Amino acid sequence: MADTTVKVDSETRDRFAAVAAARGLSVRAYLAELAIEEENQLALGRATAAFREAVGRPGIAEAFDREFGGPPATARANRAA
Repeated sequence: MADTTVKVDSETRDRFAAVAAARGLSVRAYLAELAIEEENQLALGRATAAFREAVGRPGIAEAFDREFGGPPATARANRAA
């Protein structure tokens, strides 16, 4: 992969360098990890929204319970309360 340059102010550069050093990484390696982490967080946010939409539909939780055996009886009683 070809190298490139990203221009940031010196304070930001120094902050990146300090965090990278604290983790035992180069700034390059730290930024690569940071990019992956941020991509994962975005994907998790999308998945969470899709999950919340799906389980919010009427009857979905009950259908899941029927299909997969459902939670223990105590959990069903608590959910009904």
